[in-house]
Amino acid sequence: MNTPPPPHTSARLTRVAALVSAVCLLVAGCSVLGVGDDGSDADPVSGPGGGMKVALVTHGAKGDAFWDLVRKGAEAAAAKDGIDLTYASDSDAAAQAALVRDAVRDKVDGIAVTLAKPAAMRGPIARAEAAGIPVVGLNSGIDAWRPAGLLEYFGQDESVAGRAVGDKLDEVRAKHALCVVHERGNVALEARCAGVRKTFDGDTDNLYVDGSDMNAVTATIASRLRQDSSIDEVVTLGAQYGLSAVKAVAQAGSRAKVATFDLNKDVVKAVQGGDVQFAVDQQPYLQGYLAVDALWLYRTNGNVSGGGTAPVLTGPAFVTRSNVSAVARFAAAGTR
Repeated sequence: MNTPPPPHTSARLTRVAALVSAVCLLVAGCSVLGVGDDGSDADPVSGPGGGMKVALVTHGAKGDAFWDLVRKGAEAAAAKDGIDLTYASDSDAAAQAALVRDAVRDKVDGIAVTLAKPAAMRGPIARAEAAGIPVVGLNSGIDAWRPAGLLEYFGQDESVAGRAVGDKLDEVRAKHALCVVHERGNVALEARCAGVRKTFDGDTDNLYVDGSDMNAVTATIASRLRQDSSIDEVVTLGAQYGLSAVKAVAQAGSRAKVATFDLNKDVVKAVQGGDVQFAVDQQPYLQGYLAVDALWLYRTNGNVSGGGTAPVLTGPAFVTRSNVSAVARFAAAGTR
């Protein structure tokens, strides 16, 4: 004789059956949640690009806040794409080239590199390409990236930026500009000053300083201002050097105005306060971000920005007292 189970037992069996059904549905639906039949994760962040190793190798000097912004952008892209990113830099061209060779030996999946001194980088880049490692450029070397065989380039055209500054100096009616070069032989810096000279109707003199010694930079600029009172504009080629120029103007008792390439939170404050007339923003955070993300896109989807024939420009943009508030909060957060 079959005796029906007690009511509470039937309810328990019903709950168990429902649980078993739910588990079966979950297992059957795993591929819908991103796991394929072979157990692999279909999410592109941890799928085709997952575990990808990228090396970012720059010519940035230690302690330069500009390169902190480049690195932050690169790290943001790496976090988004699931990339294992390594960052290395050296202002010495031979040492930077050695860092690229190290990346090749480490068998990375992509390299992003600056070409401040292109000749020194030709051999290491050729070695990377021979190993099947895609290489993209950023920040420096807009005239050298294609001859070097790089896949893509992200940065500003320094000659165009320099000419824009020359036009800006005419607008503010400057007459005699001092263009301060903090690294001799850096093609990007030389192009900036050359661009200023092309469009500025006044006189332009170059002043070479030791960019690794900020006190010396300030002293050298101040000395030149004392020697030549006709200088009414100091143009520096990096944010921290713009701040040194502000100190130098005060030390020399000069009436010269200060303008600078590049931006950081201290320069933003200086623009707000009127100590820096304007800054040229090339968006270093964006350069680092785009360079790393481009390698991921190339690896996972075969994308090549600019078609491999045109650079992707990140500047120049002028930050003045009239529009500085628009970028101030981003600068305070350390991303502009």
